[in-house]
Amino acid sequence: MLNLIFRERRSIDSTVAWILILTIVPAVGFVLYIVFGRRMNKYNMFKLKKDEDKRLKNRMGESCDFLQYSEKFEPNVANHRDMIYTLANLNSSPYTTNNKVSIYTDGNEFFNELKEQLRKAKKYINIEFYIFKDDGLGNEILDILVEKLSEGVEVRLLYDTVGSRLLSKNGINRLKEAGGKTGAFFPSFLKIINFNLNYRNHRKIVVVDGEVGFVGGFNVGDEYLGKDPKFGYWRDTHTKIIGAAVNDLNLRFMLDWRYTTHEDIDFTKYLNDDIHPYNGNLGMQIVSSGPDLSEIDEIKYGYLKMIQKAKKYIYIQSPYLILDSSLLDALKIASLSGVDVRIMIPSKPDHPFVYWATYSYAGELLKFGAKIYTYGKDAFLHSKTVVMDDSICSIGTANMDIRSFELNFEVNAFMYCSEVAIKQKHIFEEDIKNCTQITQEIYDNRSQLIRFKESISRLLSPVL
Repeated sequence: MLNLIFRERRSIDSTVAWILILTIVPAVGFVLYIVFGRRMNKYNMFKLKKDEDKRLKNRMGESCDFLQYSEKFEPNVANHRDMIYTLANLNSSPYTTNNKVSIYTDGNEFFNELKEQLRKAKKYINIEFYIFKDDGLGNEILDILVEKLSEGVEVRLLYDTVGSRLLSKNGINRLKEAGGKTGAFFPSFLKIINFNLNYRNHRKIVVVDGEVGFVGGFNVGDEYLGKDPKFGYWRDTHTKIIGAAVNDLNLRFMLDWRYTTHEDIDFTKYLNDDIHPYNGNLGMQIVSSGPDLSEIDEIKYGYLKMIQKAKKYIYIQSPYLILDSSLLDALKIASLSGVDVRIMIPSKPDHPFVYWATYSYAGELLKFGAKIYTYGKDAFLHSKTVVMDDSICSIGTANMDIRSFELNFEVNAFMYCSEVAIKQKHIFEEDIKNCTQITQEIYDNRSQLIRFKESISRLLSPVL
């Protein structure tokens, strides 16, 4: 077993953590490693998907030549052209302009808009969620989908089998019987153990008729409306996109759908070349990451680039803060360089080990001048946003943690627009009013029990 661990490509911290687990609890550690720790086969596992994605993207003629857009950059965004090239070269992420974006931070507001757009569908609806429950909210959406199917609208629902484990067969069958199509990402062929448990589809995408797209942090379930007393008010961030970038979001869905269901889709039928252009300068790249794409963590590199380029400020919201050395060092250097580094995390855990590891990394950054905030007492922060210098903003599904960067399938919208960046900055500043700032004094005075929880969780953080 130790030989296998050393042969696999992983960080030193992760290797040490697995060795420690296997040494202290060998039997339990062995089972955990088989289910969660194996990475040897991931490149072979996803080779077909990687090759298929590349072939289909090439077939759609996506271009990485952004010189044609050089005159469309805003003055304060033009200096960040290297950021666009970085993500283009890493991820073949086209840069599109003339997009329109709306930002939603409240679950009721977001799902009301989502349901309204679903009801307007005339041709097709593509839905992809990590968590989809057929509870009150989920059944409302299923009712709309069944209604649209009766009107001749095509409906595809792609869900993650682990995240959506509470989605009942009745809910799935109801959609199928009405003529809808469903896809289960990495289902378990054994009732007890899923050997693909480590690789999850964490993306949240909705595309309606190729004209309107949604991407962000909300899943489908009543807790996202604040109805779960464990979490209270659910604070998240989601975007509605209208414009050329919807094609890129739709392509991401279709590539995932084809890999999961093996349906031979005519992509040209679903990519909208007649999207109404907006007279604006909202540039955008839809950036995907996952174990299938490359050995480089694409969204993490986008985050790194934003941190490195920040001159005035960088504001980060994430439910989890489990950083590798590159991100940790970048944030320390930015703070020491005079950049206003602010990080907002939840005030309560949804996963205890992850929460205390998050608190440990946040505490380390305090020593270098970063400002740390915990959101609300009767609320849970699930937002995944990064904004810098009134110019670049990222909203999507990727947490600021190792799992999102190395194991999960994620998707983010990187937006190059001062108006959107300033709006996200103001949202962050409003959220601070509902936060408690963790000062160095508060952190130093934490109890011995919390220190112990942090130490254990930090040690295990590379494998959480």
